[in-house]
Amino acid sequence: MLDSNIQYLKGVGPSRALKLQKLDIYTIGDLLNYFPVKYEDRRRVKKINEISEPGKYLLKVKIVEKPKHTKLKKKMTMIKAICKDDTGFIALTFFNNDFLLDKLIPGEWFYVFGNVKIAFGKFETANPEIERADKDWKAGRILPVYGLTYGLTNNEITKLVKTALETYYDRIQNILPEEIIREHGLTSRREAIRNLHFPSDSRKYSLAKKTMAFEKLLIMQLGLFNIKNNFSNEISHIKIKKRDLAERLLTSLPYKLTSAQLRVIEEIKEDLKGNKIMNRLVQGDVGSGKTVVAVYAMLAAVSSGYQASMMAPTEILALQHYETVKECLNLAGIDIKAEVLTGSTKAKEKEEILTKLKAGEIDIIVGTHALIEEKVEFKNIGLVVTDEQHRFGVRQRARLSNKGKAPHIMVMTATPIPRTLALMIYGDLDISLIDEMPPGRQRVITYVITEKEKIKAYDFIKEHLNKGRQAYIIAPLVEESENLDLNSAVEIYKELKSSYFSGYKLGLLHGKMTNIEKEEVINKFYEGKISLLISTTVVEVGVNVPNAAVMMILNAERFGLAQLHQLRGRVGRGSHQSYCILVNESKSKKSRDRMNILKRTNNGFIIAEEDLKIRGPGDFFGVRQHGLSKFEIQNIVNNVETLHQVQLISKKIMTENPGLTGPDYCNLKGEIMNLFKDETIIFN
Repeated sequence: MLDSNIQYLKGVGPSRALKLQKLDIYTIGDLLNYFPVKYEDRRRVKKINEISEPGKYLLKVKIVEKPKHTKLKKKMTMIKAICKDDTGFIALTFFNNDFLLDKLIPGEWFYVFGNVKIAFGKFETANPEIERADKDWKAGRILPVYGLTYGLTNNEITKLVKTALETYYDRIQNILPEEIIREHGLTSRREAIRNLHFPSDSRKYSLAKKTMAFEKLLIMQLGLFNIKNNFSNEISHIKIKKRDLAERLLTSLPYKLTSAQLRVIEEIKEDLKGNKIMNRLVQGDVGSGKTVVAVYAMLAAVSSGYQASMMAPTEILALQHYETVKECLNLAGIDIKAEVLTGSTKAKEKEEILTKLKAGEIDIIVGTHALIEEKVEFKNIGLVVTDEQHRFGVRQRARLSNKGKAPHIMVMTATPIPRTLALMIYGDLDISLIDEMPPGRQRVITYVITEKEKIKAYDFIKEHLNKGRQAYIIAPLVEESENLDLNSAVEIYKELKSSYFSGYKLGLLHGKMTNIEKEEVINKFYEGKISLLISTTVVEVGVNVPNAAVMMILNAERFGLAQLHQLRGRVGRGSHQSYCILVNESKSKKSRDRMNILKRTNNGFIIAEEDLKIRGPGDFFGVRQHGLSKFEIQNIVNNVETLHQVQLISKKIMTENPGLTGPDYCNLKGEIMNLFKDETIIFN
């Protein structure tokens, strides 16, 4: 069956099975669901004189003379073969492929597929795929390209998928009920899987994609609806009716809350005093004031005699939330005990915190993943707050809430997600929206420039540094990559430190640094000991330096709009006019249009809606850790209309057949139980 161990598939064995496991492929079913990340169209053989720009091409060429073999250095050799078709010549270069020397016979015809470069009117390709033209090869087909791991080639995975399809094709059963397949013009699951791996034409591929999207989304949506129904029906033993400390905070704040913040506080108040467990998502743009709302909710819990916890995805963000909590307590003159617990909390201090937490001597605890460790015990946890929840996943959130007697749950995110998508991704939560910015918050002015204008931008940054301001330069990679021509944080840091910004205090920050190293750099930046911070997207969340006034993002075309907006939110946090400079190194119209959206608006929700229209929902789905791989989601789910349809079907099923009874729903029910196996799924 499809749950058979992958090592027993013909051509796998124990050694290759271990490599496949690195791709989360453990069973035959896993392999069949491991869809290509892209495809190479090899249906048409190009003539050499038809190639007008560099790119990947399929050619049929004849070797015209004996290839030249050269030893370049100790461990590198090169073979150069001159080939032609009836329209022109091309040079094939192979590095460290000496076995080809005897196979590249002059006068023989070959299929060649590779990256063709053009220099001074001459054509060349390095290390292309090559096969004799008289063999039944890959020409004339659309070839799948899979995500790979070390030691596995695309060819190997392609062959294994073919073997699995040939052996198990008849055993692939439909997950979707027949009525849904008929009503929405879908195809069978076995046909969908075959056409996603080996599409014969675009129509069959589109239908396969739509079918699998329906299936994956329906499984996820029904599971989330089920969890929400179970939460909604679960009676809360935690009644938070006293709110004197929380109300004292509101009266002591030196500013007025926005109407959006007050509306969300009212929604939370209703949840907390009701008979059901609160399970609420608070969505708000960068700087909209979610943290104060969270502190209000935590103080309400403490007023009623309970403990509250707040979990953040990074140490930096956890420490900033802790500082905000302390600031709020000081403002309101509230004498309660708040503590912070992170991975770098010293052992003795951690032991002390855990003892006090268990004894109920700590009222509010702020922390990172350290809060969900087994040793962490509460006396009477009443409210669990998680920030940037998409970085945790439902299961980690559940582990924190399981530390008490079903505490109330509040989830916060600054990632703007369109409502359509939020309902799909966070289907198990009630959604609140803080869609208004506090008064006085300055709009960040955004410029879009090309690579050629970078020096002017550096001069612009210098002007602001000279006025005492600080700045960020964001690069998409940590180190230089041979495969991608992108700016690297390490290289940019070295270059700028020794050239344009040699007289300034520079800092480097990236994800490969330890937490202590990151903390040290960020603290120096916060204290003004670093003027210009060269960083990767590690600063996307939780770095709050009010004196930073310029954000420059290199290779901006490589980022999603929502991510660019998050990065832009790192500036404009103080009283100084702030700027964001997007360096767009793509010449495509689509890229220009995307950048212009950011130039036009600072509203994260408008940006998210526009991003959804341009790119489809694929990228947003990476935010939910629900067992759906990024390849499945990014390459299957790209149609907003499909999302709408699945939502409507899900609601209909939950109304008419909530228990998913009947033989047609048996497989669907099984898949939901499997995907949400770590959570409480009860079909009534």
